[in-house]
Amino acid sequence: MHFRMESFPNQGEVNCRRREALGPRPGGSMLGLPGSRLSPAVILLLLPFLQLLLPASPASHGAFYKPVIVVHGLFDSSYSFRHLLEYINETHPGTAVTVLDLFDGRESLRPLWEQVQGFREAVTPIMAKAPEGVNLICYSQGGLVCRALLSVMDDHNVDTFISLSSPQMGQYGDTDYLKWLFPTSMRSNLYRICYSPWGQEFSICNYWHDPHHDDLYLNASSFLALINGERDHPNATAWRKNFLRVNRLVLIGGPDDGVITPWQSSFFGFYDANETVLEMEEQPVYLRDSFGLKTLLARGAIVRCPMAGITHTTWHSNRTLYETCVEPWLS
Repeated sequence: MHFRMESFPNQGEVNCRRREALGPRPGGSMLGLPGSRLSPAVILLLLPFLQLLLPASPASHGAFYKPVIVVHGLFDSSYSFRHLLEYINETHPGTAVTVLDLFDGRESLRPLWEQVQGFREAVTPIMAKAPEGVNLICYSQGGLVCRALLSVMDDHNVDTFISLSSPQMGQYGDTDYLKWLFPTSMRSNLYRICYSPWGQEFSICNYWHDPHHDDLYLNASSFLALINGERDHPNATAWRKNFLRVNRLVLIGGPDDGVITPWQSSFFGFYDANETVLEMEEQPVYLRDSFGLKTLLARGAIVRCPMAGITHTTWHSNRTLYETCVEPWLS
C-alpha cells in the first residue's frame, strides 16, 4: 500500500448574495444601463470578451505541472516530507504529489531489490495516468531505489529524476545508523559482514562500498555493482537503455551532510584505494559509460547542485535548497 498525498491550490471563500429580483430594474437593461435589453445575438458576441474578464480557476494551473513522486530514505516515512509537500503546493499549485508510504522505519532495512519491486508496483499506475510524464524526488537511500527503478522499467516516463543527498556511488563511513545496526564493527572491517550472503540481506550493505576491498565488493554486491554496470550481467544493455530514457538528472548534496561518505558520492564521486576522492568524470563507470552517465552529461542532461550548510536530515525541509535546486525542475 502507499499513502497518496495530493497538493491543491488554496482557494479563497467567495460569498455571493443573490438578488431576490431576477429581472432588470425598471427602465434599465440587464447591464444596468438605460435602454432596451440586449439581443441574444449581441450577448453571444460579447461572451468571449466577458470570459477574459473572469479570474482563472486556480486548479487549472495544475494541468501544466507533471505529477511528482517522492521516495523516502532509510528509517523515514511519508510524514518526513510534509514541508516539501507544502513548498510544492505553494510554488506549483495543483500539482499531484504522491509520497510513497512503503518500507517505512525499520522496514527500510529490507534488501533493496525487494524494495525496488514494491516501489515499482506503486509507481506503475501513477505513471500510467500521466501521459506527459512524471518527476521523481528521491532522498538518500531512496535515490538508489529510484535509480534501480529507472534501470529495470522499460516503460517508465520519468522526465526529471532529482537525487537528493543520495549515496549514488556507495557509502564508506561510520554513521549512527551503522553503529546501531552493527555495534561491534567499524567501517574498516564492516566488509566482513556486508560482503557476506547474510550481510546482503540488509539494505545498507547493498551499497556499502569499501575502496580497500574492491574485488570483494564487485563479487559480493548484489545491488550497487549491478546497477552501476560494474559487474557483467545479462540485463546490463537493457538497463542502460532504460536509464537513458530519463530527460534530466539533478544531483544534490553538500560537504556538511554528515552522513553520506564521502559526500561527493551524491555526485557520483568516490574514494580510490588511498581514500582520495575522484570526481564523477574520473570514475571507471563514467569513463566506460557503463550505465549511461557519460551519455547523459554529453547531452546536457545532468544538473549538479552542491550546497553547503545543510545536514543530512534537513535536505527535504530546507526552503532555500528547495527554491534553488528542486523547484526549477518541476515542470
